[in-house]
Amino acid sequence: MPSQITVHVAGSERTVEQGTTAGDLFADDREVVVARIGGELRDLTHVLEDGDVVEPVLVTEEDGLAVLRHSCAHVLAQAVQDAFPDAKLGIGPPVRDGFYYDFDVDEPFTPDDLKRLEKSMQRIINSGQTFARREVSDDEARAELASEPYKLELIGLKGRPSDTMPEIEGAAVEVGGAQLTIYDNVDRKGEVVWGDLCRGPHVPTTKLIGNGFKLIRTAAAYWRGSEKNPQLQRIYGTAWPTKEDLKGYLDRLAEAERRDHRKLGAEMDLFSFPEEVGPGLPVFHPKGAILRRTMEDYVWQRHVDSGFSYVTTPHLSKEGLFHTSGHLPYYADGMMPELDDDGQAYRIKAMNCPMHNLIYRSQQRSYRELPLRYFEFGTVYRNEKSGVLQGLTRVRMITQDDSHSYVTKEQAPGEIRHLLDFVLGLLRDFGLDDYYLELSTRDETGDKKDKFIGSDEQWAEATAVLEEVARESGLELVADPGGAAYYGPKISVQARDAIGRTWQMSTIQYDFNQPERFGLEYSAADGTRQQPVMIHSAKFGSIERFIGVLTEHYAGMFPPWLAPVQVLGVPVAEDFDDYLKEVAEQLRAAGIRVELDLSDDRFPKKIRNASKSKVPFILIAGGEDRDAGAVSFRYRDGSQKNGVPVAEAVAEIVQAVRDRVQV
Repeated sequence: MPSQITVHVAGSERTVEQGTTAGDLFADDREVVVARIGGELRDLTHVLEDGDVVEPVLVTEEDGLAVLRHSCAHVLAQAVQDAFPDAKLGIGPPVRDGFYYDFDVDEPFTPDDLKRLEKSMQRIINSGQTFARREVSDDEARAELASEPYKLELIGLKGRPSDTMPEIEGAAVEVGGAQLTIYDNVDRKGEVVWGDLCRGPHVPTTKLIGNGFKLIRTAAAYWRGSEKNPQLQRIYGTAWPTKEDLKGYLDRLAEAERRDHRKLGAEMDLFSFPEEVGPGLPVFHPKGAILRRTMEDYVWQRHVDSGFSYVTTPHLSKEGLFHTSGHLPYYADGMMPELDDDGQAYRIKAMNCPMHNLIYRSQQRSYRELPLRYFEFGTVYRNEKSGVLQGLTRVRMITQDDSHSYVTKEQAPGEIRHLLDFVLGLLRDFGLDDYYLELSTRDETGDKKDKFIGSDEQWAEATAVLEEVARESGLELVADPGGAAYYGPKISVQARDAIGRTWQMSTIQYDFNQPERFGLEYSAADGTRQQPVMIHSAKFGSIERFIGVLTEHYAGMFPPWLAPVQVLGVPVAEDFDDYLKEVAEQLRAAGIRVELDLSDDRFPKKIRNASKSKVPFILIAGGEDRDAGAVSFRYRDGSQKNGVPVAEAVAEIVQAVRDRVQV
């Protein structure tokens, strides 16, 4: 009689025969693609041991989708090397909503290449190949992959913590562990037809990929993110459990493309990224600057109403300031290179907080002054790699409505509540009213645990305060282990836009480290000198990024109070130009931003152009309107209201702007 073992499956104890695999436990459920065994993701072919705790992972779960997509990336690489035998393999990790794979090929891939590769992938998938895991030594891997220079380079990274190889995005999917493994693609005859260095796991058979995949686009990508290295060709793809899921994603992708702020920014003449200035450094055109100034005026007044004092600080300082703050020891990679002034090193600032600390420290402080709140529109600069820059949503120039509150420990919970109310009110005013909270804490046991400063007690106290306030809000709270800043935990507000995408917006951070590093003190009621707590908060986060998100959220159709042009006047004929000019003057006198179309175009074309302009209110005037002292409204949804007296029209527009209506 074969020996038996005991395993724990989805919370219940089961006795199974020795040699049972994870797949045997879930053979009747095709949605199970891998298993979590002892907390680690494993192939369904993994042989169980006595005492194993086994959980099924469905293809619809985040981890299951990642495995499906990584398996699809392997199929893509196999198809590429079938079609282009000289292609050298880079890395092919799963990413949000899909996957990519990098290749060293003689010529860039074309759209026709992608179509051919998709057909080849479908043949591979339909053939029902299996993914077989094989452990190899370093020398065996080098011998087997001798013709793959990039894989050989990865072998040398084996066992390194994943956060020490950020320059090779996705490297952890191949060599993140202590043991090298190769996954063979095996056909139905049992023959190995292809293989790749990989940690796994993978779906048990290519048939599970089905027809819910598609190759999306190609791009150039430097190996290890450095322009000094070879330029590879990256193919992006996506994979979903079903063809219906794929169609839904492609529809969302098309809608996202229609809303792309980079495209709309050019069409609406809001901003641009001149090559002469440099990547990630936007310039705002007049209309974009109006939008930006409207946002700044709003948040300026909100800060003043909330008890903040406005300050300004330089764009650079001596390097020593950022050693004191901890940015250079812990955040040097994110800062711009040093500038030399006759032997004195300077740094362009990546954060405003060190200089706010100096303002606080410029004189003695009393407990009677606390909370002491500073804010500024501070532009900081981050050394982002060119490959990750994306329009306004990932830039090198970041203008923050940056604030710092200096409080006693006892005041900290109340101040965080105050800031969270501020933030949520701001998001609602800008039409972002679907959100949840994320609590970012330090990495307690992982690779990054040494990248955080402060004692266990300080972190526990700060985290507890943030968590308490977050839970009091009644909002959904999601954990983000390891996502804290080096100096303290934070709450971030994650807002969903009009098509359901999530964006990190405002942040509130509890900092017990910088006050200590800068020697900040206040005189307590008992006469002792005490150290304040510092609360960082950025309501927009980044004005540039916020504008990018809003542009996509509204598809360029900003509500009246934000729209760069709030009213567009269109005369039916030239005879009515002067009448509409008079109407425009009344609107301008009421603080409304107005433009007139006085071009030589015929009226039907003017209306077509006006409809494309995304202006909230189009005012039309012809003979009947002029004779009645009225105008006709045309709204963005195509509806129209005729013969509205001018005074009523002005009042309607002014009220819509004043009330921040979302039309």
